[in-house]
Amino acid sequence: MTRGKAQAVPAALLLLAGLLAACASSSDPSRGFKALDAVVVGREKEAPGSGGASFRGTGNYYMVFETREGEVTSTYRFLVTEQQYHRFPEGTRVRIVIADNNLREIRPLP
Repeated sequence: MTRGKAQAVPAALLLLAGLLAACASSSDPSRGFKALDAVVVGREKEAPGSGGASFRGTGNYYMVFETREGEVTSTYRFLVTEQQYHRFPEGTRVRIVIADNNLREIRPLP
C-alpha cells in the first residue's frame, strides 16, 4: 500500500463516522415541525439586565403553554415578543407552531 492510500483510508473512515453521527442525531423525535392547540397558562417578564437582556431594553417576555399530546399533558415555556406577551393573556386558546424546539408562530383559536 502506498503512503497516499494509507492516509486516505483513515480520512474516509472519519468522513463515514461523521455522516453516520449526523444521521443518528436527525432521528430525534423532538426535531421537526409541530402545530399544537394550547392554552396560555402563564406569562412571565424578566427585568432588563437579567436573562441576557440588555439594561436599556424592556427585558425578556416568556409565555407558558399547556397542551395535550395524545394522553399526555405537556407544558412549554418560550421566549416571546412584547407584543405577543400583551396580545395573549392567560386562558387564551391558541395554536402554536414549534420548529426544532423553537416557537415559530402563535395564532388565536376561535
